[in-house]
Amino acid sequence: MRRCVLFLTTLIVINTIFLSTLSAESNDLPSIESEAAIIMEAESGQILYKKNANSQMYPASLTKIITAIYAIENADLNDMVTISSNASAKNIEGTTVFLEKGEKDRLEKLIKGLLINSGNDAGVAIAEYVSGSEEQFSEDINDYLENVIGVEHTHLKNPHGLFDPEHVTTAEDLAKVTKYAMENETFAEIFGTKEMEWDGKAWDTTLITHHKLLKGEIPYENITGGKTGFVNESGYTLTTTAQNDDLSLIVITLKSNDSNGAYEDTINLLNYGFDHYKTSYIAEDTSFTIEGDNYITPKKLAYTHLLNNEIDKRVTTNGELVIANEDEEIIHSFKLTKMDSKEEKLPNGSDNENIENQDEVQLNYIALGQQLVVPTLILIVIGYFYRKVKKFFI
Repeated sequence: MRRCVLFLTTLIVINTIFLSTLSAESNDLPSIESEAAIIMEAESGQILYKKNANSQMYPASLTKIITAIYAIENADLNDMVTISSNASAKNIEGTTVFLEKGEKDRLEKLIKGLLINSGNDAGVAIAEYVSGSEEQFSEDINDYLENVIGVEHTHLKNPHGLFDPEHVTTAEDLAKVTKYAMENETFAEIFGTKEMEWDGKAWDTTLITHHKLLKGEIPYENITGGKTGFVNESGYTLTTTAQNDDLSLIVITLKSNDSNGAYEDTINLLNYGFDHYKTSYIAEDTSFTIEGDNYITPKKLAYTHLLNNEIDKRVTTNGELVIANEDEEIIHSFKLTKMDSKEEKLPNGSDNENIENQDEVQLNYIALGQQLVVPTLILIVIGYFYRKVKKFFI
């Protein structure tokens, strides 16, 4: 009888360990308090998590990301900007870099003051210089958002994000804008700047980013950029970018009740992304053949997928490369370039429609081996105790 009890107890313990292992490996979504949030992979553009990501909300100073990239793309950064009375700090609410009427500053310096210190006065000065007035800037930047970046649910009334009931965006739109902006080297460099010397007419200081993860006040590895925001109506808003060897993440959180909550949510989302996903690539000019037609990839392609997940690549008869996971869910698709049938040779290797990533295949074999270890051990232990128990009863 004692052996039976021991046998059953052992089975229960092993089963508990096995179930715990499965639970730890499951793709549990993070629980966050912010009213809206999103994780986007910057290279593939794939959304890895979202919560109310298409609900219109107030962005507060995350607006300045849009103002900055618009100015970088539409003006000369070396231009000298003369500060108007309207743009002087004494006529601006909220955070400023203490600009004075008549002061002259390079446009690039004003953009840095806008992103690093969240200077609302710098935002007005930039808008007036680039578009002539804040009102015209609002028209110009909304046209830019729709027709250049391609977002549909954002409408801006000012360059800084101070509250206006018609000044709205969504978490997904902000992620798309940030992805677009980070592809610009000048923007990415400024966005990742932790501090800079500021020698203004009325203010001589060191500007330090307000973003606690970026400046290291809250330690987290691989942070590449960040912007904070707050007005009463928006709550706490946060944009964060981070990158490791496998992923480049953009995390947006909107309408957190407090600053700590926004950072906690951001860390949870970053951890979720880095713990569960990786981005793989297909080289430019990789070739595929389907029903006698030859296609190539027009550029290096990126797709993001769950770790330890088998990936299937298929080419449709209309020349679309479809990436699917092991559950046959399409995670990405790309339009391929059809080659002239007179081409003598397909570039870059294979003429097969299924081109596998060797690292990915090895990873899948390793994952399969890991999944078989625990069940195998269970069977061995069961067999051992079965023989013992059988012997006991005989």
